[in-house]
Amino acid sequence: MRINADIMAELKQAGENAPEVLRVALTRLRGRIALVSSFGAESAVMLALAAEIDPAVPVLFLETGQHFPETLAYRQELARVLGLRDVRDLHPAPGQIERRDPEGQLWAFDPDACCALRKVEPLDEAMIPFDAWITGRKRTQAATRQGLPVVEDAPGGKIKINPLISWTPRELDAEMTRRNLPRHPLTLRGYPSIGCAPCTRPVAEGEDPRQGRWAGQSKTECGIHVRRAS
Repeated sequence: MRINADIMAELKQAGENAPEVLRVALTRLRGRIALVSSFGAESAVMLALAAEIDPAVPVLFLETGQHFPETLAYRQELARVLGLRDVRDLHPAPGQIERRDPEGQLWAFDPDACCALRKVEPLDEAMIPFDAWITGRKRTQAATRQGLPVVEDAPGGKIKINPLISWTPRELDAEMTRRNLPRHPLTLRGYPSIGCAPCTRPVAEGEDPRQGRWAGQSKTECGIHVRRAS
């Protein structure tokens, strides 16, 4: 494990208090930690909390080349409004795109391979200099996320930190309103969870918030949060 016991103890002591978890993570691991954000429907709260502590924290955005135009515009707006100074757009390698998905249609017949190419591999490379990363996952997002801990092991002796795991959609909405944060425009059109455009649809009332991701398939995660061997 790359993170020493004292830091792990401080993170544990912070419990599920998101601002305190972020304070410990961003101050004790400065220069060794990144925040991974989709700039999606619920991203603004995490980014706002982090920006208050360290607006220079590296924020990694997976620019897959398949996003809704609204997401790309929202990424620019939030970074400006919150004063984030180091948002990094991670692109898939051009040579790999040319070799494995030259027509941009890989999502239609092998979505796992598409996510590996456009998300998993670029993030793996970008994370090489870091020992820890912050995610915006919440237990309420899907049945597959109900058992999430605040801190979890990641490959290569790294850790992932999930400060907002206990926040409900109502709490997130209230915090966005309180802070007057910009909202992703697609949330007004029935998209509570927003990924790449070809693989995301609106969600009907009463459906799981992530039901609109890879609809009609058994796939529930893009792969960046799937446990892999170290």
